[in-house]
Amino acid sequence: MTIRPATASDYGPISRLLEAAFARPDEARLVEALRLGKAMAREWVLANDKEEIRAYLALVHMVEPRGWYALAPVAVAPGSQGLGLGGRLIHAALDVVEGPVVVVGDPAYYTRFGFSVGRAANLVSPYPLEVTALYERAPADSPPLARLVYAAPFGA
Repeated sequence: MTIRPATASDYGPISRLLEAAFARPDEARLVEALRLGKAMAREWVLANDKEEIRAYLALVHMVEPRGWYALAPVAVAPGSQGLGLGGRLIHAALDVVEGPVVVVGDPAYYTRFGFSVGRAANLVSPYPLEVTALYERAPADSPPLARLVYAAPFGA
């Protein structure tokens, strides 16, 4: 399995993977809208030896605070779930990202990658704080105070 940046030729397979992984088209439409809106910071895929995409991850520029990112979405093909592929992509993304990263999702899953719900406690978010977590490579002494403004396609 190889982790690499997504290319335009991957967009169709990525959309199909997202629709299969989430059992609905919403995330595929979100990713397409984020691309059109130039909100994507980075997109990665994890492909097998046959170049079949088995997992996908996007880092999206936050509108506010500047220099922050949203991790959304992370998806693994249904037949490859439970093999740690999503985790491999998350580690790869966090190894190179330069600013704080916000994720909305299961805290039990994301805390194992260094995300913290506690560090997100002072954020003002359109999403529930109990499922909002923050990753900071070098956290300050106190949790940040910030208002989160997501790219328009998130609808928040």
